[in-house]
Amino acid sequence: MAQIVSRAAWGAKPPSKPLARIASTKGVKVHYTGGHVPVTIVDDHQECVDLVRSIQRMHMAGGREQPYSDIGYNLVACPHRRVFVGRGPHILCAANGAGLNSAHYAVLALVGSSGYTVPGDQLLHAIVDAIEHLREHGDAGREIRGHRDGFATDCPGDRLYEWIRRGAPRPKTTTPTTPSWTEDLVKDLPTLKPGAEHRHVKTMRALLHARGYTPANLHSTEYSKEDTDLAAQVAAFKKAKKLGTSTTWDRSCWVAALS
Repeated sequence: MAQIVSRAAWGAKPPSKPLARIASTKGVKVHYTGGHVPVTIVDDHQECVDLVRSIQRMHMAGGREQPYSDIGYNLVACPHRRVFVGRGPHILCAANGAGLNSAHYAVLALVGSSGYTVPGDQLLHAIVDAIEHLREHGDAGREIRGHRDGFATDCPGDRLYEWIRRGAPRPKTTTPTTPSWTEDLVKDLPTLKPGAEHRHVKTMRALLHARGYTPANLHSTEYSKEDTDLAAQVAAFKKAKKLGTSTTWDRSCWVAALS
């Protein structure tokens, strides 16, 4: 199962007023963010956290025509096989459309209509994990539908909807559900992007050197935007480890470099 990210862990604001409770639903409806989701989200889990926060702010500010009391979704699935708690189980959602919210829970997938548009295996796993979580903890029924079922919208996009119509099968690939000691070790290490100045930039340089990717100035704590040498070493390391093509050094890089 995916790691469940609590509201406290992602920094959720409290609801503006009490939320309505429900005993059960027929099942779950799957949504996507729509709009642009940067492709770098697959390399940087912090972007998922930031996006969930921004969606809650938008919903509560009236970005869906009228202000919601909270983020509209019960759960949110991300490309790192994490499931964020939105409203949670046994709470009426606000995302399915007028008159449709009591019949199904709402699960949002962090995939857009531009940028990151093709849901990867770990995102699909996370969606299924979210559905199973709602069945176990929220008495959700067996139905799995798309937002467009019963409501005039493109959501959840053609790719996700085609997968839903096939029964939302799990991908054949899997990932460990228990963090390794390495993942636990790096949980508090920062994501480093060009422009960052942090003591762990020096740690990153040393790890790259140990793995055969030697940047200049091993003792510097600055990852300046002009440091094309360091950026090139990061990109080369990530390409070799199949971690994407960006120059951001994130959790997956820490794990790969320390394993």
